[in-house]
Amino acid sequence: MRRIAVVEDSETLAEAVAARLRAEGHDVRVALDGPSGVELCRAWLPDLVVLDLMLPGFDGLEVCRRVQADRPVPVVMLTARDSETDMLVGLGVGADDYVVKPFSMRELVARVAAVLRRVERASGAAAEPLRVAGLELEPDGRHASLAGRPLRLTPTEFALLHHLAARPRRAVSREQLLVEVWGYADGTGERTVDSHVAALRRKLGADWIRTVHGVGYAFDPGAGA
Repeated sequence: MRRIAVVEDSETLAEAVAARLRAEGHDVRVALDGPSGVELCRAWLPDLVVLDLMLPGFDGLEVCRRVQADRPVPVVMLTARDSETDMLVGLGVGADDYVVKPFSMRELVARVAAVLRRVERASGAAAEPLRVAGLELEPDGRHASLAGRPLRLTPTEFALLHHLAARPRRAVSREQLLVEVWGYADGTGERTVDSHVAALRRKLGADWIRTVHGVGYAFDPGAGA
């Protein structure tokens, strides 16, 4: 059982999401606006937050900023706006994934399950530490730094960067990344990969992850150093 906070201003949708997640065996609590969502997360310490982008009080981006400032917690953001800018901003403030409304409950449950699996893998210290060209990745505790400067990476960003950095200069397709990092069995959702790579480039610098046209992405430590 995992603790999941659902922060969504539509009470009908919030309760529907909560009911479905409870049916999956999770302990779920609901908040209907930004301030109460932050307070719920601070008092209850959930394992994951399902967070609407548009909220009364203050929006989901501000909720995400405040929650992440207190402690790292995976966030799946809900957005009615299918905008690359909105998604990048959401990823930039600490969201791990996003689902565009309208969505199916099956899709949301699959995204939540995949994020929780990534968190477990990242905290399980199964992967080896990596140190290359000033970049250091320590899976035990999910610590990351570049030239001695700490990097604030979400569990998904850490998993994606570690996966690419463990295969320097090797092109990895978007479909492979979706299966091997996201855990999506059908390999669909290539835009998700592109958005996370863009968010990583903003934190690392544009040159560390190279686009391999017609294939996917490659980690290029020589270009980033």
